[in-house]
This record gives sequence, C-alpha cells and structure tokens, in this order.
Amino acid sequence: MINYEELEHFVAFADYGTLSKAAEHLHISQPTITRSMQNIENAFGVSLFIRSKNRIELNSVGEEAVKYARNLLDNTSQMIAHIRTYDRSLRTILIKSCAPAPLWSLVQNLSAKFPNMAVTSELNDMNAIIEAVKNGACQVGVLPYAIEDELLFCKKYVTENLSVCLPSDHPAVSNVRKELTFHDINGFNCLLKSEIGFWEDLCHIKMPASKFLVQTDIFEFLELANHSTLPFFTTNLSNVTEEHIKNRVEIPISDIEANVTYHIISRKDAKIQI
Repeated sequence: MINYEELEHFVAFADYGTLSKAAEHLHISQPTITRSMQNIENAFGVSLFIRSKNRIELNSVGEEAVKYARNLLDNTSQMIAHIRTYDRSLRTILIKSCAPAPLWSLVQNLSAKFPNMAVTSELNDMNAIIEAVKNGACQVGVLPYAIEDELLFCKKYVTENLSVCLPSDHPAVSNVRKELTFHDINGFNCLLKSEIGFWEDLCHIKMPASKFLVQTDIFEFLELANHSTLPFFTTNLSNVTEEHIKNRVEIPISDIEANVTYHIISRKDAKIQI
C-alpha cells in the first residue's frame, strides 16, 4: 500500500528531477527516497521509471502516475484542513469584521450567550467576509451595510458615527459650523490608528491630499493625540475619553460614508444563530 509520505517523495522527485535534489528538498537521505520510489513502483505493479547508470527518470506511465499523486495529495491536504476547521468551529466562534468598533461589544455579547465556546475575531474586507460566512470559514460576519442573500441571515447591529478632533484654533474649526465634511479637512495631515478596517481606505479615498501618521501602538497614539496638533478621528463607539481630547474640539463628520450602520450576517442553516 502506498502511504502519504511516499507520495510526497514521488511528486518531489518529479519536481526536482533527481533523487539527490528531491532528497535535499525533503531533508531526507537519498537511500530513503530511493526506497520510496521502489515501494511506489511495487504498489502500482508496473514500471514507472527509466533506469540507466547513475540515473533514474520517469517514463510515460510514471508521468501519468504523478498527475494522480498530485491530485491525491491536494485532496488530502484539503480534507485535513476542512476537518480541522470543522473541529475548531465546534469549539470556537470566529467573527470576521470590516471594522474594529462593532467587535468591542459583539465579542462580549457572544461570549455571554455561548459561555462554553471561545470567541475570536479578525478584520477582513467585505467580499472576503461574505465568502467566509457562506463557505463556513467563519460563523459571523460584520458588514457596513445590509445584504440580501438566500443563504444568509442579516440583521442590524449598531451605528458608528465618525467625528474629527481638532485643536480649538485649527483653521477648519468655526463657531458657526456644527459639522464638517471630509472635503473640509482634506489636505490636513492627520493622526490615524492602524487596524481600523475599511475606515483606513475610506480616509485615503476621501482625503487624497492628506498624509496620515499611522500608529500601531495605542499608547503612542494617545501620547501624540495629547501633545501634538494633528487632527485625529473618534467615534461614538470608541473608548477615547475626554482627557484624551482635552483642548480639542470634537466635530461630527456629516458625509454619509462617515455614519455607518453595521449589520451582522450568518448562515441561515448555521448551528449557532446570532
């Protein structure tokens, strides 16, 4: 009987052309891969190789056998990945979200609702989220809009409203204006947090003349927010306190794109219903 490891040796030999190169790639000895080729040939019961002095190569039958070996290895890898994902899904709820803010409450809510399961999350783009929920790669998705799909359940979750925090003497601040648009602040350099999902792309699209100082560390971000004059964004869902925006004016952004209602999606036939 052919085993999985010997099939890997067989395909590696086809890819690298010689036993020595294949053995080096696989980090095994040449006698080991030679033995694997003999076992493969014995299992098929036909000749797979052309042998000459100090050389071995595939014959036409061997080349055909390699095609089936590749497919079998690919299918086996897919099977292992699928079973591991399925096993993980029985013990874990994975949320893929387009932005971090809805996760702050959603992870807590699902953890309370399903205390025997681990709840994990990651950011992703919208198309990838929809595809992941559909194919079962994750149980819950968060989108910045509602969708209609015969496979998916969709419900409104929470609304996020974007504001910009500016020094009180900033040129964009006016006593008579209670709101600003992206156009109003386009061209001003801004402080931006990393890993904010679709918001980062939106800022670049709506403010093409601005440069963004992106901070990966929240403490460094808050330090700069306190001691620089760079504008930065907050939302009604963020955990930025008044101390962090002291000596600044917080002004809502009126663009439709800056005021987002998130929707949760899951498969209608999912075991875990949100």
